[in-house]
Amino acid sequence: MDPVLSVAVLSVVLGAVIAFVFFKNYLRKQRSEVQTIAKPELHSDPKKPSKPPQSKKSHSKPHSHSSDKDQNKRHHPLDLNTLKGHADSVTGLCFSPDGRNLATACADGVVRVFKLEDASSKSFKFLRINVPAGGHPLAVAFSDDASSVVVASQTLSGCSLYMYGEEKPKTSNDSKQQTKLPLPEIKWEHHKIHGKRSVLTLTRSTATYGTADGSTVIASCSEGTDIILWHGKTGKVLGHVDTNQLKNNMATISPNGRFLAAAAFTADVKVWEIVYSKDGSVKEVSKVMQLKGHKSAVTCLCFSPNSEQIITASKDGSIRIWNINVRYHLDEDPKTLKVFPIPLHDSNGSTLHYERLSLSPDGKILATTHGSTLQWLCMDTGKVLDTAEKAHDGDITGIAWSPKTITLGNEQVVVLATASIDKKVKLWAAPSVNSS
Repeated sequence: MDPVLSVAVLSVVLGAVIAFVFFKNYLRKQRSEVQTIAKPELHSDPKKPSKPPQSKKSHSKPHSHSSDKDQNKRHHPLDLNTLKGHADSVTGLCFSPDGRNLATACADGVVRVFKLEDASSKSFKFLRINVPAGGHPLAVAFSDDASSVVVASQTLSGCSLYMYGEEKPKTSNDSKQQTKLPLPEIKWEHHKIHGKRSVLTLTRSTATYGTADGSTVIASCSEGTDIILWHGKTGKVLGHVDTNQLKNNMATISPNGRFLAAAAFTADVKVWEIVYSKDGSVKEVSKVMQLKGHKSAVTCLCFSPNSEQIITASKDGSIRIWNINVRYHLDEDPKTLKVFPIPLHDSNGSTLHYERLSLSPDGKILATTHGSTLQWLCMDTGKVLDTAEKAHDGDITGIAWSPKTITLGNEQVVVLATASIDKKVKLWAAPSVNSS
C-alpha cells in the first residue's frame, strides 16, 4: 500500500476514534446535568415525604406561632395597637390638632401620616411623604391642620426644614381620578437652619395668648445652643434664642403659644415669652424667668395644658412642678409647687433619669420614658400608675398624647403614642388614676 495513503487512512481512523470519545463524554456530561437539574423534582414525589417543604414549615409557621405566644405573654394591658410598616428607626412622631392623624418620621427617608379612624383597627391607611434624596427625617410637627406637615431632615451638609401641604384635588368627570388623594408638595423650605448641627426636637403650638392671631408657631431646637421659632404656614423666622448653656437637651412651646422653655446642660431652665403685636404677629422673644432648684442637669420638661405650669425632670433624681403664672415683670419668681422623687430604679437600686415627659390633655397623667421603659405617674401624688418595662424592643425615641379622644371600638379614649428604634409605633391606653 502506498505509504501516503496508509498515513491518510490512519489519520482518518484516529480522528474518528477521538471524535467518538469526545462526543461520548459530551453526551454523558449532558445526561448528568439533566439528571442533576431533575433531582429536585424527584423530592416532590407524592409517594415519598418531601423534606424541604417540611423544613420550611418547621422554620416558619411553628416559629411564628411561638413568637406570637411569646408576644402575648409580653403584652401589656394598656398596649392597644402597633403601627407597622417602617423600614428603619422611628425618630419622631406628632398628633394632628384634631387627634385623628399621627405623623411619624423614620430613618428610612419617609414621613408617614397615619389615619387613626379606630385605634383598634388591624391596619391603618397612611399618606407617604418621601423627603428629598439624601435626607433623614429627624422630627415632624403638624402645621395648621392635618394636611400640612413640617419635617426636619438631616443631610451631610446640615438640617433642612420642609413644610408639605396637599393640593386640592382637581375636579374631573372621571370618578377614578376623583378618588385619588392629592400628593403632598413642598410649600416652603429652609436649609442649614442650625448650621451643620442636628435638630433634637420640633414642637408646635397654636398661638392664642393675648393678641396672637391663632397661627401655628413651631420651635426647632438644635443640639447646640440655638432655638429658632418659625411661622407654620409661611415658614417665616419669628425669632432666635441662644440658651448659652453648652448644649441643649430639648425645647418646647406652651400650648397657648406664649412661652418657650428649654432644658439644657445645666440645672437651670430658661423661659422666654413670645410677645405679640396688635396685628397678631410676633413682636419679639424675650427672656422672662429662670427655674432654679434642681441640683443637676434637667433632661426633659413639658407644659401643663393651661400653660401655667412646667414639669421638669432632672439627673438629680427628682421631678418638679413649677408655677410660672407669676408677675415676672415685677421680679416675682416662679414657685416650686411640688417635688417628687423619680420612682424608677436599676437592678442595683440606683435612680434612673427620665428622657422624655408628656402630660395628658386633662393634666392628670404624666407619661415618662427611660430606654425602652414606659411609665405613667399621677400628677397629684407622683405615684406610679403603671409601668411597661419593655414597652418596645429598643429605646423609645418619642412620646405624644392625642390632644383629643380617639375611637376605640365602641368607645372614645385618650391615647398615648410611642416611637422606637425597633421600627414600631405603639398606641397605649391611659391608666386609671384611681389605681394609685
